Amino acid sequence: MKIRLKLFANLGAYLPAKAVHNETELDVPEGTTPAYLIRQLNIPLRLVHLVLVNGVYIQPDLRDRQRLIEGDVLAIWPPIAGG
Repeated sequence: MKIRLKLFANLGAYLPAKAVHNETELDVPEGTTPAYLIRQLNIPLRLVHLVLVNGVYIQPDLRDRQRLIEGDVLAIWPPIAGG
């Protein structure tokens, strides 16, 4: 099934080479969860702060239970610091 993955700020380094700007379309197995995809992309958990599916925040304890479906948009942001 196809989903859209968006990685923001320094997480863009974990996108596949075919990515345009900060996003790409991925073909993932049925039953894929955000946590599974984060592990598959080797994104360190310390760099994962906000995870949204179709604009809805997914709490950390639900990221391994929320199943993605065809056409979902998974967006991930790192912790942001500033002044």
